Amino acid sequence: MRRVQAPIRACVGLGINHLMVIRSWNLFHGNTSPPGSSVHLAEMVELASADRPDVLVLQEVPVWALDELARWSGMAAVGDVAQRPQLGPIPITAGLGRQLTDLNPGLLRSAFSGQGNAILLGEGRRVVRHEVLPLNPARFRREQAHRLGLDLVTRLAWGKERRICQVVRLADGHVVANLHATGSLGDPRIPAAELRRVVPSIEALAQDGDTVVIAGDFNAVAAHWLLEGYSEPGPGIDHIAVRGAEPSPITVWDDERRLLAGMLLSDHPPIEIEL
Repeated sequence: MRRVQAPIRACVGLGINHLMVIRSWNLFHGNTSPPGSSVHLAEMVELASADRPDVLVLQEVPVWALDELARWSGMAAVGDVAQRPQLGPIPITAGLGRQLTDLNPGLLRSAFSGQGNAILLGEGRRVVRHEVLPLNPARFRREQAHRLGLDLVTRLAWGKERRICQVVRLADGHVVANLHATGSLGDPRIPAAELRRVVPSIEALAQDGDTVVIAGDFNAVAAHWLLEGYSEPGPGIDHIAVRGAEPSPITVWDDERRLLAGMLLSDHPPIEIEL
């Protein structure tokens, strides 16, 4: 596996102008593309953190793996559960969910293991506030289903899986949000509505002069959700939107950087920006 090159640090005078690297990756529950017979979560996290980005946000993390992220990455990890492990309607432990998923990880994915989001932080990045914002609570789904004219099947499917946006405010004046919007229903208006719902709550955590970063798997191309006052979106459904600073254009990793034994790690490439 090819390791990531370290970002450039430029010396200015007697100080250091540290380019802040923010990276986002949907881990696909540790599966390869196409899915194989085993998961590679540790390898993925080690790869994504190898050059010590300042902020690394992850989606589709099995619940059992949330407690392993700090060890795998060497970074401080803030993990939040979106969907708890369960066997049908019955809650189960993360360990049992892992055992069941290991029977066929490419097929089962989050069926038993649940899933979460995580924000990993580099050295010196200190959290002063941490919030978890639901993306699709019941009342919001009812209102949007009526507004969008969703049929009963779509309404029921939308409520089957809880989606969240986790937010941290850092001591250095950055507010970082990590979301994984609903994408399984095939209607981009649904994730776009979830994003529009949560943006005011994200911005409410910012103080004057703060930079707001909203990153993750939006599950919609930019044409469906463009945010006024934010930076240019990415080319696909994974995005990093910034308000209050001038970021570099979004870089999408080449496939070569996530090859393992001839297979691609995840069905999403990592994306990143520099501030």
